[in-house]
Parts: sequence; structure tokens; C-alpha cells
Amino acid sequence: MRALVAVAVAVTLGAATACSAAPREPPLASATPTTPSPTPTAGRTSTGPAPTPTPTPHPTATPRPTVPSVLARLPLAARVGQLLMVGVPAGGTSDAALRQLGRYRVGGVILTGRSHAGTSATAALTARVQAAVPGPAVLVATDQEGGAVQVLTGPGFSAIPSARSQGRWSAAELRARAGDWGGQLRAAGVRVNLAPVADTVPPGVSNPPIGAFGRQYGSDPATVATHAAAFAAGLADAGVVPTAKHFPGLGRVSANTDVSSGVTDRVTTRTDPYLAPFRAVIRTGHPFVMMSSAVYSRIDPAQPAAFSPTVITGLLRDDLGFDGVVVSDDLGAARQVSAVPAGDRAVRFVAAGGDMVLTVSPATLPAMFDALYDRAARDPAFRARVDRSAERVLLAKQRLGLVAPNG
Repeated sequence: MRALVAVAVAVTLGAATACSAAPREPPLASATPTTPSPTPTAGRTSTGPAPTPTPTPHPTATPRPTVPSVLARLPLAARVGQLLMVGVPAGGTSDAALRQLGRYRVGGVILTGRSHAGTSATAALTARVQAAVPGPAVLVATDQEGGAVQVLTGPGFSAIPSARSQGRWSAAELRARAGDWGGQLRAAGVRVNLAPVADTVPPGVSNPPIGAFGRQYGSDPATVATHAAAFAAGLADAGVVPTAKHFPGLGRVSANTDVSSGVTDRVTTRTDPYLAPFRAVIRTGHPFVMMSSAVYSRIDPAQPAAFSPTVITGLLRDDLGFDGVVVSDDLGAARQVSAVPAGDRAVRFVAAGGDMVLTVSPATLPAMFDALYDRAARDPAFRARVDRSAERVLLAKQRLGLVAPNG
């Protein structure tokens, strides 16, 4: 959702991967010397047993850190940081913005706006982000759906057709093509794609956030499920985490949560057939799921889905059995949640069962961090939620080979 207005929302960040050199192994010459065998006396055959040389010891590989060991070393402030994904302009960022990322030890960034610079320039930007943030490596995400929503273009990046066009391909072709696109993202240091869109827009429905831009794979849940799952599997093949969005669906709303308030879905139920595409993507392995910020009046009429324990914990986690990372749609600049103070948005999302608070606006980072930290410091139950969410984020990083700290 936020991808369609990201150009107008200035966000800043970047980083260079800090790869600490592995400890130098001791040279083999430092091993315990072997005792030379005695020289037999000339003209006489030795009848004693042949001496056994002392074996040269082999260097022991340094064990990779585990999620529990990394989590145990993180103070509360660093655990809270793991729950924040903050906007960075895809075209570049300032040193001051990078310092802010490092100060809050953020767990992720989202590349926003549009960049035509290509894979090499994007890789340099993501490396700067990594170098700026101490602790566990940063999850770098962007919106690379195709069509109107493709943040990264230029040398090394393919022009990706819209999901509407992708929906006409076979699932096998889409998976293969998505694998290619995922490989391009990985080469640029982007390991999370905030795609595929798993929303279904019925035929003949006016739908500003999805249908108006051809972001849907089809007009029925079965088609969307097949193709969203194929897209997700292709990304996973390339070592990039897919993200099913916008749960529990934005295909039947009549306004865009980025630029409108009071957006409400009056159709979707807890057993709705339109949930099938989300279930299909979840079954592909270890995706993320992005929450919608619309209100779903037939599930929880009191609050947006992103703040609803009924939707996140009850429907997504309990009914669909999802125990992976739940990320919010933009909670920094979206009009739908603008009446709620920034810090409260972060707390309500995590309290409802969410894991990563996404904000395209770095200006909201201090308030969101402070609110999460203060609540966790005084509320043991909320602290346990923060710890569990930080663990989920670190597990996702472990699967990508990113669990080792930067420093």
C-alpha cells in the first residue's frame, strides 16, 4: 500500500555490511612437534615397534551463533530495535539518517520511493545501512511487485510486469521468473520482498488500492492463491523472503488506507474464501505476512486489523496456524491511523500479536521506540511479547544466514 505514495514520503537511511574478519587460525607450525623416529643401526634390522607420530591437530571451526545465544546477549533496547522497520530512500540517504538507524539498532529497513540506479548502486546503499547498525544484521526490504509498484529499476533489475499480467502465466513460469527477480534483489542486498499481493478483487468492483493499479493476480481466490504462492516460492528459491499482503485482504474496500481514513471492509469474515491466497502463501515455507490497516466490521469492528488481537492472534496465528513474522503496513504516514499517536500505533500493533512495526517516516522512529521500550520495561506480559517478536525476527535472519552480529 505505502509503495504507491512512497515517492511523496521522504524517508532516509542506508548502510555498508560490516563483515568482521573471522579469527585467524593458528599456523600449523604452532602445533606440537612430532618426535622423530630413531634411525636404525646400519647392518641391523630394528625389531622394536615403529614409533607413532603425534598427529597434527586440525583447527576447530568457530561455531555459528544461535538465535537463543544472540537474543540472550541483547539488552531490552536492542530487542525493541529488532521490532522496527524504518524507511530509507531507495535513491540514497544521509549520514545523519544512518546514525539514527544505528542509535536505535533497528531490525529492518524498507527502501522507499523509486531508484533507477541498478543493482550495484543499491548494493552500495544496503551495505551502508548494514555498516551503520551494530548488532544483528539488518533485514533490507522493498516493494518489488511489478507494474506500478516496482521500487528498484535500472541496470541489473528486470522490468517486472504487473500482477494482473503475471496472472496469465502458468504457475511454473511465474515461479521461475520470480526466482530471477529474487536473485536480482539478493544481489543488491535486499532479502525481503514485500510481495506478493494476496488480495482478490472481484470482477466489476472499484478498488482504489489494488484493482486500480492491476496489483491482483486475478478476480477469484483460486487464481490468486495459485499465482501468489508461485511468486512466493520463486522468491524463496532465490533466498529472498516473500510477504503475503494485505491480510486479511484489501480487494473489497473502496478507499486507500495510505491516503484515506475510515477505510472499512464490510464483507470479509473469519471463514472467508478470500483468505485462501494467504493460506497458500503461508504453506510455501517461511514467508512474512503484512497486516492491512483497514477495519473489518464482520471480524472486529472496533479497530483496524493492524491493532486487532482478534485478527492477528485469533485469525492469522490461531486459525491459519501462522507463527512467522507479522509486519505492519505503514504505520508512520498512513492516513488511516493518523489519529493515533505514533508511539501508541507501535504498542497496539505488538500487543495485538504483530512483530515488525513498519514506518516509512523516520521522524516517527523515536516515538515508536520510546513507547515500545517504556511499555516493555514496566509490563512483564508486554516484555514477553517483545522477546517473542525479537526471537521471530532473529529466526528469520538465521534462515537467511544473517544471524551473526555485525559488531
